Amino acid sequence: MTDAAVLPEAAAPGRKAMEAGRLLFAASSRFIAAADVPAALPPETLPEMALVGRSNVGKSSLLNALASRKNLARVAHRPGRTRTLNFYDIGGRLMLVDLPGYGYAAVGRAEARGWAETINFYLGRRAVLAGAVLMIDARHGMKDGDRAALELLAANGVSCIAVLTKIDKVKTAARPAMMAEVAAELARYPAAFPALHAVSAHDGFGIPELRGAIAALAASRAGR
Repeated sequence: MTDAAVLPEAAAPGRKAMEAGRLLFAASSRFIAAADVPAALPPETLPEMALVGRSNVGKSSLLNALASRKNLARVAHRPGRTRTLNFYDIGGRLMLVDLPGYGYAAVGRAEARGWAETINFYLGRRAVLAGAVLMIDARHGMKDGDRAALELLAANGVSCIAVLTKIDKVKTAARPAMMAEVAAELARYPAAFPALHAVSAHDGFGIPELRGAIAALAASRAGR
């Protein structure tokens, strides 16, 4: 289990889903729009997957890794730089939506409140929202902000794929116990799927499996 990209292994995407994920993200990707208020949200044209996580969890880096692009999303050196909902068209078949990170306090209360209102509106009212990818920093494990995000997703009926980012920063020998601990806690939240993915945007570990899981979830919701 020291090299497992998905826990439990039985929940890993199958060969068909993996190929669908490869083909999805092999297509061209592009930035579409940024929205800071509900009125600025773009038209609902494709199934959407929201990227949710704490500031500095590596959302932009993971988005770039999924799309095999270096600069599709700007990677900031300081946390809290994503201050809008950013929409990225993946091959004309899926929209990935990068949400502002939570847990970063160096913004005014009014701005933070505005973020919360727009995010709540998006999660609760977006008809094309297929699900979310909840990113948890592998170096720190589950934090209160992650638990609050899971509760918010559940309250809005949004299912999520849970992902441990920056797994390359965790010693190989320490990964199984850490992953098992996070997976056990995730099991208490109805919004989270059973599988826990471990990924590294730096070396590509776990990226094919995550592509497959995203493609499978988007396809299942698109067929409704």
